[in-house]
Amino acid sequence: MRIIHFVIWLVFGLLVSDCTNSSQEKSVTVPKPHKYSETYKVPEFLDTTRIQRIIELLPDAERLFKEYAINENLPGLAYGIVVDDSLLLSGGTGIINISSLQPVTSKSLFRIASMTKSFTAMAILKLRDEGKLALSDPAAMYIPELFGLTYLTEDAAPVTIEDLLTMTAGFPEDNPWGDRQLDDTNEELINLISKGISFSTIPGYQYEYSNLGYAMLGNIISVVSGIPFQEYITISILDPLGMTNTYWEYSYIPDKLLALGYRTKNNQWEKEPLLHDGAFGAIGGIITSIDDFSKYVSFHLSAWPPHNGPETGPVKRSSLREMQKIRIPKLYPDVSLLDGNPGSSIKGYGYGLRINKFSDGITAIGHSGGLPGFGSDYVFLPEFGIGIMSFCNLTYSAPWPANEQVIKVLFEKGRISARNLPASDILIERKNQIIQLINTWDPALEKTIL
Repeated sequence: MRIIHFVIWLVFGLLVSDCTNSSQEKSVTVPKPHKYSETYKVPEFLDTTRIQRIIELLPDAERLFKEYAINENLPGLAYGIVVDDSLLLSGGTGIINISSLQPVTSKSLFRIASMTKSFTAMAILKLRDEGKLALSDPAAMYIPELFGLTYLTEDAAPVTIEDLLTMTAGFPEDNPWGDRQLDDTNEELINLISKGISFSTIPGYQYEYSNLGYAMLGNIISVVSGIPFQEYITISILDPLGMTNTYWEYSYIPDKLLALGYRTKNNQWEKEPLLHDGAFGAIGGIITSIDDFSKYVSFHLSAWPPHNGPETGPVKRSSLREMQKIRIPKLYPDVSLLDGNPGSSIKGYGYGLRINKFSDGITAIGHSGGLPGFGSDYVFLPEFGIGIMSFCNLTYSAPWPANEQVIKVLFEKGRISARNLPASDILIERKNQIIQLINTWDPALEKTIL
């Protein structure tokens, strides 16, 4: 019986391998455009002073970032605020190098760690949109070594690409192990998989943070695209967004721009060794600046509200919204809302993004990042068209509290409001007709309405 099973798996693997190798040769069928409304009115900001009131609060935001850096004893902190498609605030405090005392600026380049994961997810969706893979595909179609996994139960479904995207593959949480593998080679990654991977749950049903899963996604991008995933993400996402000062390998970066990482020991900063780029770069290898990363945040904001018009980004707006959708939601009944008031929220993971839907209707999307020497965080509020980001060069010092304080100020002092959905033309027409009907009760008008 074991021999029969082995033969079946071998034949299946060879067939899959053949399909994978020929995937780049197959024609991609572009779906026909669907019909859509020409009269739909998209939600819009009614407050004409919105931008100006946010600008007036930028000094408060800058003060909060600088106070946070002092209170947390950070060597350096870079920060920025995006509104719609503009970087309204960008700057830095402290230093990127304690030896040269080079100051932090909005052009300083920080390793953003797990904030990289959404770029990896976006690349997968781009390949999906091009017809080169399906999210429902078993990951073993592209990494044959996964055929040898031992699942917890006989009836467990195989790990799919979507399971890897949503961190529901059933792999155990692997921080901080994953943080130390950044410069592993592709051969080391495949060898690790070949030796077997443990499972904590069956695939598809429970969220558990997995760096290994995103390393596999990087490998899949390389297999399907035919080039290293770093090159594919750079060509297909970074360059089209104008992120020309974003890197994977630190040794290519000028000293005056590269933020070195540090840790605290005996109340002193000690340098953390920088890891070279490698097979695990898909989990956290990107090195970027506030100026560059703001373009990525603006791109995510551009997906809202859904609207007509040409696609101008590296992936479709609908694919961005797909990334920002919660999978495996979890209720948190006692949290602080963004304005500081008590409330509840539903949290979950999307595709390389964390999503938090608060009980007051506000949605916050983003991701933090932590590596030896670095901490980072960004959050954007789609309904408000606002994004906030901050990077620092101290081990695991993800500056979410600073971003949270800035958001609270915008709500309290700026009294920012979300977009409003305008009444449709037919609704306005019916309202006026009903008013007229009440005054005249014209039978012909009554018939028209009903």
